Amino acid sequence: MLLLGIDLGTSSIKVSVVDDGSQTCIASAQYPETEVDIISLNPRWAEQSPDQWWENVKQAILKCHASGLYNPGDIGAIGIAYQMHGLVLTDKEQHVLRNSIIWCDSRAVEIGNRAFHAIGEKQCLSHLLNSPGNFTASKLAWVKENEPAIYKKINKVMLPGDFIAMKFTGDSTTTISALSEGIFWDFKENAISEDIMEYFGFDPSLFPPVQSLFAPHGYLKDTVASRLSLKAGIPVSYKAGDQPNNALSLNVLQPGEVAATAGTSGVIYGVCDELNYDLQSRINSFAHVNHEAGKARIGVLLCINGTGIFNRWMKNIAGANYTYAALNEAAAKVPVGAEGLMALPFGNGAERMLNNLVVGGHFHSLDFNTHTAAHMVRAVQEGIAFSFRYGLDIMRENGIQPTVIRASKTNLFLSDVFTHSFVNANNVAVEFYEGDGSFGAAIGAGIGAGIYSGAETALQKRKPLGIVRPAGIKKYDELYDQWKELLNDRVNKINKSGAVSLSLTKII
Repeated sequence: MLLLGIDLGTSSIKVSVVDDGSQTCIASAQYPETEVDIISLNPRWAEQSPDQWWENVKQAILKCHASGLYNPGDIGAIGIAYQMHGLVLTDKEQHVLRNSIIWCDSRAVEIGNRAFHAIGEKQCLSHLLNSPGNFTASKLAWVKENEPAIYKKINKVMLPGDFIAMKFTGDSTTTISALSEGIFWDFKENAISEDIMEYFGFDPSLFPPVQSLFAPHGYLKDTVASRLSLKAGIPVSYKAGDQPNNALSLNVLQPGEVAATAGTSGVIYGVCDELNYDLQSRINSFAHVNHEAGKARIGVLLCINGTGIFNRWMKNIAGANYTYAALNEAAAKVPVGAEGLMALPFGNGAERMLNNLVVGGHFHSLDFNTHTAAHMVRAVQEGIAFSFRYGLDIMRENGIQPTVIRASKTNLFLSDVFTHSFVNANNVAVEFYEGDGSFGAAIGAGIGAGIYSGAETALQKRKPLGIVRPAGIKKYDELYDQWKELLNDRVNKINKSGAVSLSLTKII
């Protein structure tokens, strides 16, 4: 049987068709070719159209079919991975009521902070494992406060993957993992949080039925099947947020195992078996794909909003003649440390690991006589690696102590400059694997359809491509200390002024 995996990313849709027996990717496709824009109607806002997501999903599937490498009729199950924390609202006819307020939107920070204090910090952290902060629940509260006419029309509140599954099947469902990433789930009560419902005045009926993550979430409608040359009635048997899904694809399922990604945002994701939380909610804890009541599997997530998006911004500034490969090659010719140029990659909204401050993106010590575009690219990628170090140190404070981090050889990890900066700045080896989020979604579909006996056994045959180990280069520690001092100075200035930086990039 063939399995179809879909990865609903911020910049594009990726799909893969995987053979269930050999677990080899037969074909894959991405749509659109150019990266999708984020709609920002106001500073700190970030939205995308769910209907456009659905159109792009269909086009990506058809593009994959066009490879001619498989018979679409042999596809027996569909899995979905999706950008986390987005808010999708639909009416009784399943029509979208407004653009999705996506993960990096910062408009609801203060709403979440007020809820954190009103409900009680200890109560939030011990039951929700997080502050409401800038997550989906706070975004829904923003709609309730600012767009009451839209709020009154809501029939269902969904995460992005719930919406795409609904478009395939006509059925609305959600999962504990999805509700936990939206900060709607009470881990101690094992139910939708009464604290959140009562404080914000939400009706629990707004949420679709909750069911297992690995299970049929509906069956492919005839009209959709005909449009996509697929077999009607096959199940959508898996859906998970992109980071839990990435961990699944890398066989990161047991306590102590750690995964990383460096796409539009950057993430380190570790698994523990306790209801773990950071006292400052700088890192966040959600139900992992194999979490069960009585057998906790908590995904501890460190997110940096401004990683790949900063690298993409740099590519756009460099001009159309530069590909990512060309920029990486140019940056590799620049010495470690970019001859004094440093970059802070925080120009994509409020950063949770910085207590939800909007710090902005910055270049420091730019010399017009020395620094070129290649220096800037190197500074950007080193700055991103240092931001990972800053976050990983917070995770270490909370008991996550990786000796090896698993990652797919994709996105920023395709750059030797970034890879070696990451490994040496963090002093931890990175073990690389082939495949991406769409591969993981396909495997998840196989688990949910009963083809594999469970998540723990589905990827036992997965083999690494190789490993990159730290080289003991002390200069990275010295550079990190300078970078951290620069960041702390910027944070202190914001805290003293009480102001929020809204700029994408400033030269200081």
